[in-house]
Amino acid sequence: MAFKPSDTVAPYEAEPPARPAPMPVKIVVAGGFAVGKTTFVGSISEIAPLTTEAALTKVSEGVDDTSKVSTKTSTTVAMDFGRLSLGDDLILYLFGTPGQDRFWFMWDDLVRGAIGAVVLIDTRRLEDCFPAVDYFEEKRIPFVVAMNCFDGEVTHSPTDVREALAVSPDTPVVMCDARDRASTKLALLELVQHALVRANG
Repeated sequence: MAFKPSDTVAPYEAEPPARPAPMPVKIVVAGGFAVGKTTFVGSISEIAPLTTEAALTKVSEGVDDTSKVSTKTSTTVAMDFGRLSLGDDLILYLFGTPGQDRFWFMWDDLVRGAIGAVVLIDTRRLEDCFPAVDYFEEKRIPFVVAMNCFDGEVTHSPTDVREALAVSPDTPVVMCDARDRASTKLALLELVQHALVRANG
């Protein structure tokens, strides 16, 4: 009987190369009080989002303006946290900031290490987003402005909002529905692309 190598030696099979670990990327979701930051993070997170919501009480009357958001009964007092995987090579970690100015002392810690931010705005209360826009411009952190279309209403165009905020021409201004996963994902992708352009520019 003829000798065949395969009878005694198993053929060599190269192991497939190990996939590199996905790159973690930190993103901040900021904006004024009750603009939808917790909703934004919750709509896109692939894990149950961590929230630090506390009930609005009598103490906050006259401090937190709920006249335009009368159904709001709670507010973020520390941060929101969520996670989103983009393919096999990128994981976004989302940190939602508290909106009221009495919690702004936390912002430096929340923003540290972030590649950029989504500044969520309510065009009915445009002035509420000025502090967030000023903060990221001062820190030279890339950001996109996301117009949260409450109840599907678009009261101002992105061009009008850009002029009102006086943001730089390269800062994206996009429309967004914070309740809709696909819509929030597009806003995040816009930010990632913008941050990459800024980093390579």
